[in-house]
Amino acid sequence: MVSLLQGKHMLRAELESFFDILEERRQSSDISHALRTFSAQPYHEATPPSVKALNRMVLESQFLRYVIAEVAAESGEPPECVKEEAAGILDKMAQNLQLSFIRLLGFSLSKIFKRLFRSIWVNEDGLARLQQAIQEHPVILMPNHRSYIDFLVLSYIMFTYDLSIPVIAAGIPLMGMSLIGEIFRRSGAFFIRRSIGSDKLYWAVLSEYVRTIVRTGFAPVEFYVEGLRSRTLKSLTPKLGKLTMVLEPFFKGEVYDVLLVPVSISYDRVLEETLLAHELLGVPKPKETTTGLLKARKVLEDDYGCMHVCFGKPVSARALAQGRVNRGQFNLVPRGLPLNASAELQEFVNGVAHLLVRLQEKNMVLSPWSLMTFTLLQSPQGVDWDQLTHKTLWLRTLALRFGAHLNWPAQLADSEVMSDSLALHHSIACREKGRVQLVEEVGPGPVTQEEAVFRKASAVLMCASYRNQALHVFTRPALVALAMTTAASPRKEDVFRRFCFLQELFANELIFIPGHAVQDFEEGCDGLQQCGALTITDQTLRVTEEEQDAIIFLTAILQPFIETYEVVCRILCEERFQTFSEKSFLSSVRDAVIKLLISGEQDPHCQLQMWLQVNVYLLVTQMLLCVGCFFISSWK
Repeated sequence: MVSLLQGKHMLRAELESFFDILEERRQSSDISHALRTFSAQPYHEATPPSVKALNRMVLESQFLRYVIAEVAAESGEPPECVKEEAAGILDKMAQNLQLSFIRLLGFSLSKIFKRLFRSIWVNEDGLARLQQAIQEHPVILMPNHRSYIDFLVLSYIMFTYDLSIPVIAAGIPLMGMSLIGEIFRRSGAFFIRRSIGSDKLYWAVLSEYVRTIVRTGFAPVEFYVEGLRSRTLKSLTPKLGKLTMVLEPFFKGEVYDVLLVPVSISYDRVLEETLLAHELLGVPKPKETTTGLLKARKVLEDDYGCMHVCFGKPVSARALAQGRVNRGQFNLVPRGLPLNASAELQEFVNGVAHLLVRLQEKNMVLSPWSLMTFTLLQSPQGVDWDQLTHKTLWLRTLALRFGAHLNWPAQLADSEVMSDSLALHHSIACREKGRVQLVEEVGPGPVTQEEAVFRKASAVLMCASYRNQALHVFTRPALVALAMTTAASPRKEDVFRRFCFLQELFANELIFIPGHAVQDFEEGCDGLQQCGALTITDQTLRVTEEEQDAIIFLTAILQPFIETYEVVCRILCEERFQTFSEKSFLSSVRDAVIKLLISGEQDPHCQLQMWLQVNVYLLVTQMLLCVGCFFISSWK
């Protein structure tokens, strides 16, 4: 096993290519930075069309004319009325990118970011690759989504490095923010509904708008493949709609290739950490308003540590499709007609989406706090500082062995790094008399037992969210470790069979590329061998006596998920649902879990996570569907 000193050297070498873009801003004029000459080199020297010209291209496209005729025939309305409705949708949706507003945003964000963050680190080699990619092919930026400011940070970086400003798919609630919504629109945001449903006309306008931007290539397109902002700070199962849209021009041969760029944004501390915990507890999300934004300006008075933005290597859609998608089938259909979403195509897009999320995970830069939270969550009653330090340093070595990227300053003493991380997260945990424990949320007046549970749960959930940022590093070794402890025998085939079962069980919780179970299993085994916890002889897996602690720790990582599934399944067996729906299910589970927590039968409070319960609901409905299909097939 590598020593801690070697681990530091490994860490420093990995992060050498990162550059703090705020350092220059602290030493020079923000107004000069905002007003400097901006000379981005777009794809094939493409000239950005005006808003009217771009909208005209969309409305006059053969595809949209075809859909308008279809909708008119189905609804009985005149085609002119349907076209007018499509134009209204487009006007409400369209971006209006203007360099003057980018400059305004650049000046404002310089001021804000210097107040919020100590540094914003960007990998310059990734930016160099991105600059080259933008000039060669249409580029799609695909960042993970952990904070409201994700898209602001990316546009700010692109402006700072003279790269083409992206057009960004944004949720329509942001458009409703007076003044702010218009600034976002003129900074490249186009606004879309979060739920489109079966609205064929809206879907057609959106998809043709996105495809037109990709075809012309005047700006990169940016969207979140996860769809939503992750409330748990771990990766979400990707959505496929917008990814299919941006790939369609490639499938139809309208562009030679499309380059997908995974972007990993990592925060030492997330601005919305308290809000996220409350949403996980079922508190409705506040409506996005300008007034609410102004009231939230007190966040500027706090310290949010560092941010890392890693631009991954561009992924070629052409290279991925080679041998997997028969593009010749699209030549048989006129380009103006809707794309046939065959099973082969859907499978391909699904695989690409999961691959991009995995690449986002692999390029995440973890903070010391993310490692500290593992021990804090496994010690709900508190832990001695010396013990926390020892376990965190051991975990740092383990994480490096598993290929993690860590932001652990090598020039500082380990105790100083951890003390600083604890101080940064003072709202979650504190140290008193050499002991570290979670901080209970403070509120006005006396509280009921239920309110007390929620206050205690808030800190636990915030802590769990930061642990989730590092969860992907340990997922595959942890699944192998758990499979070994529950498999019928230590034979590799039996362990692999149990590993596959666990992957399917946690498919809504963790990200696995479809069809990559063998690779995932081998990755997990390699990780355990790297840390000396596993030996494989004669196709038999054995845990080494010296590294039992690693196996115990890794299996404990998955324990909160298993306990939640157990509790929810028990509630399902005991509850009588008049109507089984997501709303009634979540309400019953929430009430039952609170009773268990008040009685002391359940601890910690992670079972109150609404999103985890939703995933259990999805699993249950899938199981019920499978049972139903079985009985139907048997009856036939």
